[in-house]
Amino acid sequence: MSISILTDIIKKYSISNGNFMSKEEIGCCGAYCGTCKVLKENVCRGCKLGYKNGERDISKAKCKMKVCCITHNYISCADCNEYNSCSIIRDFQSKKGYKYKKYKEALEFIRENGYDKFLEIADKWRMQYGKYG
Repeated sequence: MSISILTDIIKKYSISNGNFMSKEEIGCCGAYCGTCKVLKENVCRGCKLGYKNGERDISKAKCKMKVCCITHNYISCADCNEYNSCSIIRDFQSKKGYKYKKYKEALEFIRENGYDKFLEIADKWRMQYGKYG
């Protein structure tokens, strides 16, 4: 069995059993899919799962943020050098709704504190965003 197949099996097991997630479960936008009910229930596959192993085709993705993030091999948009001037990020974060504010907060937290600190906090959330204190 190849390493990539084994990794995918472990990730699917972790998601379905609510175990600690990895950077792969951080959405390009800052959503933390590791605690998202629809991902755990296999209704959603998250924005990044399946592209590295060829299970999903990035050329068919509709989300500009996802396409950019994955084609640049970023974990999330927090990794982008053009974060503060990117029109894709700004357009997404300017949408109305509480969750967009929280996703922006997540990306900014990651930029300031790193992924490990983010995962330490986010793994305790009950949904794809939460509190940082």
